[in-house]
Amino acid sequence: MTVASIARLAGVSAPTVSKVINGRAGVALDTRRRVEALLREHDYRRPEAVGPAAILEVVFTALESHLAIEIMRGVESVAREHELAVGFTEMRGRLAPGRGWLEQVLARRPAAVIAVYAGFSPQQQGLLDSSSIPLVALDPTGEPGHAIPSVGATNWSGGVAATRHLLDLGHRRIAKIGGPPAFLCARARLDGFRAAMDSAGAPVDPSLIRDGAFAFEDGLALGRELLALPDRPTAVFAGNDLQALGVYEAAREAGLNVPRDLSVVGFDDLEFTRWCGPPLTTVRQPLADMGATAAEIAIALAAGEQPAQSRVELATTLIVRASTAPPR
Repeated sequence: MTVASIARLAGVSAPTVSKVINGRAGVALDTRRRVEALLREHDYRRPEAVGPAAILEVVFTALESHLAIEIMRGVESVAREHELAVGFTEMRGRLAPGRGWLEQVLARRPAAVIAVYAGFSPQQQGLLDSSSIPLVALDPTGEPGHAIPSVGATNWSGGVAATRHLLDLGHRRIAKIGGPPAFLCARARLDGFRAAMDSAGAPVDPSLIRDGAFAFEDGLALGRELLALPDRPTAVFAGNDLQALGVYEAAREAGLNVPRDLSVVGFDDLEFTRWCGPPLTTVRQPLADMGATAAEIAIALAAGEQPAQSRVELATTLIVRASTAPPR
């Protein structure tokens, strides 16, 4: 199918179809949807060669701490082997890129796009697909479409391992600070926590469950709330390492010692967790390996190959350090 053929079927001009293909403005919403539907129905592909270009584009919801650095390190290691450059875009907290970004990426025509904690609408996916730009999701915040390969970690197993560690130490009044409920990884870690508690016959106190952003400030604020309870928890399983450090500060303000008065477990195993006082017990998420795996899938798709699996999950590992101890 050519642009002219699509234009005839849609009852519009060829330049209008070209605007839709390239993500440019100036097309009515109903017309855009009609053209996009025809592009998908007829499996339209640009006439240019489909082989990989010179760059992999990585899209982050936000560039936070060492998490993004570790992922980029993994992506770059694979890209370097294939003589590709790596570019990145930060969406400043938004969960999906805007039309301006889509217009730019269609103009740049990277070999592939890797979305980290970011979502794409069906229309955006369709435009990338019609431009022969593969999309790979890395630990997506929502259920990925069946046509989009994705890479994640065993968040549920990590939640089970962290909770069992605290249970084995003798803790029963364990608090859980989770991440944003819209994030699949946050829900999986909470589900793992609940499963481990249920398996041990330990009741989950709803007053000890909190949700917040994956940030130090939220760990601090929610830690203050938990430690101010009349019957405070003896341990806290935080949604990530930044929240765990916020709990550290809340404990310090309350005159409590970690781990003598309060055990704390994080998630991610970012580099600084081994340097804080005391070094943090946490669940290691293989961030660099996840980035490398996503890059390998993206490059294979750009070369016209189909991945053996549409979803790859890499194992998490509990790293026991000095922030956990039996309850007093």
